[in-house]
Amino acid sequence: MTHTAIAKEKPDWAGEDWLSRLVNRLIQTKPLYALMKQQARRVLIKTAEKNGVPWRQIVQELEQSPAKQYFQDIANPHLDYPDYYQVPFHAYNEGNLCWQAAFEAAPATAAMALRVWKTEPLTPEVAQARLRNSFLDVLEQYLPQNVNEALDIGCSVGISTFALLERLQAKNPAVKVTGLDLSPHMLAVAKVQDKNQAVQWCHGKAETTEFTDDRFDLITLQFVLHELPNQATREIFQECRRILRPGGCLAIVDNNPKSPVIQGLPPALFVLMKSTEPWSDEYYTFDVESTLKEVGFDYRTTVASDPRHRTIIAHKPL
Repeated sequence: MTHTAIAKEKPDWAGEDWLSRLVNRLIQTKPLYALMKQQARRVLIKTAEKNGVPWRQIVQELEQSPAKQYFQDIANPHLDYPDYYQVPFHAYNEGNLCWQAAFEAAPATAAMALRVWKTEPLTPEVAQARLRNSFLDVLEQYLPQNVNEALDIGCSVGISTFALLERLQAKNPAVKVTGLDLSPHMLAVAKVQDKNQAVQWCHGKAETTEFTDDRFDLITLQFVLHELPNQATREIFQECRRILRPGGCLAIVDNNPKSPVIQGLPPALFVLMKSTEPWSDEYYTFDVESTLKEVGFDYRTTVASDPRHRTIIAHKPL
């Protein structure tokens, strides 16, 4: 008699499993946490530099760029940061609200892309393009007929936004794209990279934007949900429904809880990952699809778009 293996819904190191509780206890031990945080940074930098990403050079160039001048123009001094955004994550004590995080975001993203296909001899540029296109290829099948205005929520330093803009411009050169983020530091770096001033960069909360009802044809959330507590995600979905036009598309790409690669991470790596992502337990046990339906979206599909990530598509009803 043969037995069919049952695919696990999430990694054992997330949620309420005993392994997850053990990892959480380790992370809560301050001396160990400090060590984990340092090691997580080393892993990222080592991955990047051994694969041709000039981490320190990129940081140095951004330090000498006009980013800090742009900061004053972009930052909303009246913005009230949510509590979840003011905790340490990504190995930075100030999370994304610091220049080190903003200056290191691009090389860190390159390292992340390389790790998706770590057994293949890819250049950083090829890995990044493959990562972005794996999402955009799925999205393109579900786009509204006309996309005149799009919003990239949690745009960081603009890597996801520029890739989205390029894909959309192939169909509509006049498309308008906005990048929204909670970090003015990240947005200032995005503005440095936006040589053609092609994107509108907006400092604000995705839960309560100042955009008008029914404005956007497309909203993307690219590698954002795993950085959010579940209640914030639900509120963002509700806001997306408000500012999407009827028939508009919401597209999400993020870590895939069902990915055998993520579920099978070596202990050292999943401990490091969890130590820099404080909302991992909530994300990996959160039913994204059901929540989309509950807030009024027409859920369309979930696709394992690369070995580590999934793409989720939903539409606002007509």
